[in-house]
Amino acid sequence: MRVLVVEDEPDLLRVLGRSLREAGYAVDEAADGRDGLYKASNNDYDAVVLDLMLPMMDGVQVLRELRRKKKTPVLILTARDTVTDRVKGLDAGADDYLTKPFELAELLARLRALIRRAAGDAVSTIDIGNVIIDTLAKTVSLDGQDIGLTAREYSLVEFLALHRGELVTRTMIYDHLFDESDDSLSNLVDVHVANVRKKLGHDFITTRRGQGYVIQV
Repeated sequence: MRVLVVEDEPDLLRVLGRSLREAGYAVDEAADGRDGLYKASNNDYDAVVLDLMLPMMDGVQVLRELRRKKKTPVLILTARDTVTDRVKGLDAGADDYLTKPFELAELLARLRALIRRAAGDAVSTIDIGNVIIDTLAKTVSLDGQDIGLTAREYSLVEFLALHRGELVTRTMIYDHLFDESDDSLSNLVDVHVANVRKKLGHDFITTRRGQGYVIQV
């Protein structure tokens, strides 16, 4: 899953970026509202973590402009903690609101919930035949046995599972699993799909030649 963090405080931006990457997310960063809006508008993110007090363009402006173009789930993360601030942020189009200081575990839980809801899943486990994906523990089991996947392999399985029954193009996979520093011209998708098939069975991921991939329901 790919997340954009828009935060102007350098230390917090660095900590959030590192923590989200350690949790398995591909992360892009922006230090002001204008750059945040540009990236959020021109890339497909699974969620955006957005501060309100930003230079160049404040978070509410960013959110209102973004909502004219996209429905990307947005979690406001801010020191503004009055009821009026929360109402303003939510009415502008935010999906959730978390005030600083915050616990990282809660931030991660809220992000997982936003991404699940956007995909139409209310619970943290996804059952596909004899494969179970636990989006909370970030684990995959086959016939009751835990399967060792790399972080990127897990992200691929989770993304395809959240969109099970739908055609997922290679471009969509690159857009949601790799951040802006990754080489999108490489054969990484082919490598990861092949590795997942070795571990979960060749039929787990179906290739539609010239179109993309699908996990059948």
